[in-house]
Amino acid sequence: MVYTKIVSSSHPKLAVLIDPDKQNPESLLALVNLATNCKVDFFFIGGSLLLEKNFEATIENIKASCSIPVIIFPGNNYQLSSRADAVLFLSLISGRNPEYLIGQQVVAAPTIKRMGLEAIPTGYILIDGGRDSSTSYITQTMPIPHDKTDLAVATAQAGELLGMKLIYLEAGSGAKNSVSAEMIKTVKQNISVPLIVGGGIRTSEQAEEICKAGADILVVGNALEETPGLLMEISLALHGANKEKR
Repeated sequence: MVYTKIVSSSHPKLAVLIDPDKQNPESLLALVNLATNCKVDFFFIGGSLLLEKNFEATIENIKASCSIPVIIFPGNNYQLSSRADAVLFLSLISGRNPEYLIGQQVVAAPTIKRMGLEAIPTGYILIDGGRDSSTSYITQTMPIPHDKTDLAVATAQAGELLGMKLIYLEAGSGAKNSVSAEMIKTVKQNISVPLIVGGGIRTSEQAEEICKAGADILVVGNALEETPGLLMEISLALHGANKEKR
């Protein structure tokens, strides 16, 4: 079970987010090889808006090239595949749009059950990253202001009490700013389930700070498109943070 791998260690883990629309077979293979060398723990696959029909092919190519678990990070109920190892069963709990709180989930649930796909209930919380995100636009929801830590904590706690097994703080794809260390630390101190943090992470220093603040899974994506070598820097920083926690 993928969830068992997530909670099996107290050390932060690293996930690479892949948007199938932004990959071709050659670039994907290069990224998979790099991720393997960097000891990446998970691949997250998905996007707010997929225009190309290569979602399944992307998952197939990754599974054929490495043993890193593939977890679907769905933008809608169409982004599902039995070839993946698990799916983050997201509920956008920071928003008030019922379509993304429960509507998409009702449509997706029968398919997920039929596929036998491991579903991990995840409370998805958008945090203002300094620019409008695709997720915010598509879902028509407002992110929590970056300095409203109390709102983030209360929302995360509500997600946990509703039975969510993961909480995901997301600054958004291409965010100018990542989620603050203060918010991460305070949210982590007030929940008992694993915490995922993504968006706006462009340096190894940011990655190390986020891990030290309490993130259980660090997610990087957009920044690797421009600077693939950043993945190795972040991996080394994360492993350094892990040693300090021992």
